[in-house]
Amino acid sequence: MPHTIVTHVCEGVADCVDACPVACINPGPGKNNKGTEWYWIDFSTCIDCGICLQVCPVEGAIVPEERPDLQETP
Repeated sequence: MPHTIVTHVCEGVADCVDACPVACINPGPGKNNKGTEWYWIDFSTCIDCGICLQVCPVEGAIVPEERPDLQETP
């Protein structure tokens, strides 16, 4: 099951982007409600490796399940 980036918790650090082995993490358009850049995970490409969870320094920004209700996807 894919992981989810929580749009309104993400702070745009982007450590996950470089760490992802399948390049499934993409920048979202504009800013989130915190006023920061944000990213989203393409559920159809994610291989559920968990590396994004390991490298993200923002607590609660990524959850280990597919939760489209928490992630805005352009």
